[in-house]
Amino acid sequence: MSENIAAIATPFGTGGISVIRISGKTAISEFNRIFKGPDLTKAKSHTVKYGHVISLDGNILDEVMVSVFRAPRSFTAEDTVEVATHGGVLVTQSVLNEILKLDVRAAMPGEFTQRAFLNGRIDLVEAESVMDLIEAQNESALKIANLGLSKKTSTLVEDLLNEVLDLIAKIEVNIDYPEYDDAVEMTNEIIRPVAIDLIKKFEKLIYHSQRNKLIKDGIDTAIIGRPNVGKSSLLNALIEEDKAIVTDISGTTRDLIEARLNLGGITLNLIDTAGIRKTDDIVESIGIDRSIEAIKRAQLVLLVLDQSNKLTKEDKELLELTKDKKRILIGNKSDLSKQIELEGLISISSLHQIGLEELEREIISKLSLTEIETQDFNYLSNERQISKIKEAKASMEDVVKGIDLEMPVDLILVDLTNSYYSLADILGKSYETSIIDQLFSKFCLGK
Repeated sequence: MSENIAAIATPFGTGGISVIRISGKTAISEFNRIFKGPDLTKAKSHTVKYGHVISLDGNILDEVMVSVFRAPRSFTAEDTVEVATHGGVLVTQSVLNEILKLDVRAAMPGEFTQRAFLNGRIDLVEAESVMDLIEAQNESALKIANLGLSKKTSTLVEDLLNEVLDLIAKIEVNIDYPEYDDAVEMTNEIIRPVAIDLIKKFEKLIYHSQRNKLIKDGIDTAIIGRPNVGKSSLLNALIEEDKAIVTDISGTTRDLIEARLNLGGITLNLIDTAGIRKTDDIVESIGIDRSIEAIKRAQLVLLVLDQSNKLTKEDKELLELTKDKKRILIGNKSDLSKQIELEGLISISSLHQIGLEELEREIISKLSLTEIETQDFNYLSNERQISKIKEAKASMEDVVKGIDLEMPVDLILVDLTNSYYSLADILGKSYETSIIDQLFSKFCLGK
């Protein structure tokens, strides 16, 4: 990581200012070569200097403000320069091109955050939280990302790591230093209750983390029904715009139409599907196949029925197809005479926007997210992290199985170590360094 890297840190386009970030061992001195103003090599960390960017052949490119951050007190823990240029596309690119003529190369996507991790400035959870913050689609996702950035989520994992590590360290001491008379004799009776307690903690973490993931990524929600029951009208009414084409002709929607809806602190990834029916139309049948696939993937199904008509064969088939899915039954066209009576049916009129508030309350209730505003979001929130917790739990369950089979403690240690590795992977930690530190700090092995 001795190379200097640079990239435009602000979105592409015209604006008030653009920011170019440069990081590396000699980033400050390299940029100073094309900066006309105070000597940046003598500037203190966390100071801002005014000046001009001058091309290597002596032409003024732009008037700029330059922020200087000296290692290790920067995002990457390296010497860093942030150049605020005027926000035009051409002027920003011209300044960057001049920077890249120095001993500086173009940064790869995510390379600044990668360097922050590799330099020990942040752990993997914090690194992932940076992108979560940028991509947050609702207030709850924003809270989750900020908890990750503030190390609170990392601390949660650290506490579990320390519990497993403490158990490993005590067993290691007994195996490697049996003459060490201050060490607690590790028997299966001591290990088992601790392992069971850890399994319970893992289960709680997995449960709440999966809820966090739903809140952060959004709930894939399929709006389904036979043709011409008002699915597209419902989509348009929920998002308050004409996203889908609406006509009286059956089969108007022939492909999936997607939209996002922020609802009570969560995001619904709405999918308006083609009306499901038997058809000889090749294009429509492709859309119907995609609709069925969308139903399989959906975490929530909104099944729309035309309550002004009795249930048809297609309606009954969809009721059967979705009976094992988390679903809400919606009776559209409530402004007309009611011909359907089903338990839990929410009556609405997409055309006149009647009953939508009741539907929204039912969606939040169905997802068990009614107390989202007061919920503790300090859990994990992505598939990689959750899969690692599941691995840690599986290894800890193997520990209990080994104890019940009366396996030797040193063999049980293998599963304990695997559990630790899985937890450490969440943060990007090294097992070997941590176990040695733990052994020396807790048991004074250097005596």
